[in-house]
Amino acid sequence: NRHPRRAIRDHLPPLRSRLHMLVSTLVPCSLTGVSTPLASTHSSRRAPPSSRRQQMATIVFLHAHPDDECLSSGGTIAKYASAGHRLVLVTATDGRHGEKPAGITTPEQLLERRRAELAQAVSILGVARHEWLGYVDSGMTGWPQNNDPGAFIRSDIEEAAARLARIVGDERRTTDRLVLIGYDWHGNYGHPDHVHVHKTARRAAAIAGVDDFLEVTLNRDFYVEAFEWSKKNGGDNDFDPREPADDGNPMGEPEANITHHIDVSQHLDAKRRAIAAHASQANDTGFATELSDDSFRRAFGTEWFIKLGASAPARRTTLLD
Repeated sequence: NRHPRRAIRDHLPPLRSRLHMLVSTLVPCSLTGVSTPLASTHSSRRAPPSSRRQQMATIVFLHAHPDDECLSSGGTIAKYASAGHRLVLVTATDGRHGEKPAGITTPEQLLERRRAELAQAVSILGVARHEWLGYVDSGMTGWPQNNDPGAFIRSDIEEAAARLARIVGDERRTTDRLVLIGYDWHGNYGHPDHVHVHKTARRAAAIAGVDDFLEVTLNRDFYVEAFEWSKKNGGDNDFDPREPADDGNPMGEPEANITHHIDVSQHLDAKRRAIAAHASQANDTGFATELSDDSFRRAFGTEWFIKLGASAPARRTTLLD
């Protein structure tokens, strides 16, 4: 799908292979009993939970493709759904350029399979409403599919944002508080559809007058720390998170720009099962479901967000502060 097994640039492995490499830096600690610095450094600095009584909110996520909702925000979705908040997922594209598993012979069969898998995943995570934004997967940068008439990246931002704003407006009528979440400025790693999600969500927030607006990101410093630890302890991972990702920029954002560190460690079972639900993408995401519980917790136990207009760095621990 968004992360093919061949490199977009000759010197770069595909993004999810690189994510696999980064996650692998956390695995030795569960095999050897030696703790990486991540367990203490990134957990001990969490701020105490807010003492204010939380009101019930509606939280709307815009994600690019089926399965994106799991890897970067599945724990957060499950966490807030289990606390009684209303979770709404909007998927921008149909994911038709994902991996084609055995037994799938037509594009229609693949689309049907991906829809069914996403329906299972959102049920596991506790999503109350799922909507398709109605666009075609654009493929990776430079693919012929970039020019398909229905490709998301060819859509007019105003039109795409208006579609999302209508969903936001519909949800706002029945909630005291609405939160909208998109992607950071380069879609975490530069995939064209992810960058378009960033632009679409920001414009929709402006159209709908949403004040509570956040963006999913990856904590580059977290993965750099894992990479450096791995090098010092005999790891063979040669991918440095500071190297260019698919758009020529390093993956994610530095911790200095991140406002929210959401602890999802109590919701990793749901996240893992939701990832596994996307079985047709096993070559892309299967590594995550094969990790030990400890390695999975170290790799996926925190999810990161940037709140528009909030000061950074910060270590807010709730989206609803």
